[in-house]
Amino acid sequence: MQNFPSDNHSSVSAFILLGFSRNSYINAILLNIFLRLYLSTLVGNGLTVTLIHVDSRLHTPMYFFLSVLSMLDMSYVTTTVPQMLVHLICQKKTISYVGCVAQMYIFLVLGITEGWLFSVMAYDRYVAICYPLRYKVIMTPWLCGAMVVFCGLWGISCSLVYTVFTMRLPYCVPNEINHFFCEVPAVLKLACADTSFNDQVDFILGFILLLVPLSFILASYVCIFATILKIRSTQSRLKAFSTCGSHITVVTMFCGPAMFMYMNPGANASPERDKKLALFYNVISAFLNPIIYSLRNKDVKRAFLKLTGWGRASE
Repeated sequence: MQNFPSDNHSSVSAFILLGFSRNSYINAILLNIFLRLYLSTLVGNGLTVTLIHVDSRLHTPMYFFLSVLSMLDMSYVTTTVPQMLVHLICQKKTISYVGCVAQMYIFLVLGITEGWLFSVMAYDRYVAICYPLRYKVIMTPWLCGAMVVFCGLWGISCSLVYTVFTMRLPYCVPNEINHFFCEVPAVLKLACADTSFNDQVDFILGFILLLVPLSFILASYVCIFATILKIRSTQSRLKAFSTCGSHITVVTMFCGPAMFMYMNPGANASPERDKKLALFYNVISAFLNPIIYSLRNKDVKRAFLKLTGWGRASE
């Protein structure tokens, strides 16, 4: 970091995360809520990964991608929530400069990878519904693995650009981040320099990383719905729609708030609104994903009953 002669500019070695409130009573309530959400997220997504791993009937491309999504969600919330929980009960709410950079980068890697994974999952549904007879031939294990690696490489490379362009700026004192973790828009507000270039970079990257995958998803579902409407059997049509409904729901929950956050100019951003949006696509979506995918999924229910032994008892 550069040193500045002015009293208002300084090289910072740590940041203070203001979180949600300075009221200890409110923080105690939030601690109880977020701890339950975090543990439920780990249990729900962990159980999903376990069921897919142990039940051979779930060894299909769709469930492979679902297991990857669950692992990303567990990692995603673990990057931010444990520290947030500690700060809710401790007076000291600091994070080191290096820790802030690491948290920002890891969070972005996981988030960008998840965003592109949604487009891969849409392609999987497209092949399954539009080309059912060729599904196993097209969606080979090699292709599935290659697509996941592609998503990860996008996350690693683009997150590096985000992080480098953000942390290359000088930062001011007071070093208080009005957020519950080191997210790019919140950190940029402390910069002691013009951030208009960063806003442009964030908008361009947001377009590439959010709108491009969403375009792939939209194109896939246009073809999917066109194919579904040609199905004569009402039951088969409803089954096809139900397999797509869960995916559309989680994509909307994740990408909608993320677009408002990363494609909105910094000057127009509201800290309180940004915290709520980040909470939704970081914590709430990860908590709801296994519920949405498993609640009406007979295969997952069957695997759960088999794992617990309840299925044999009911037979």
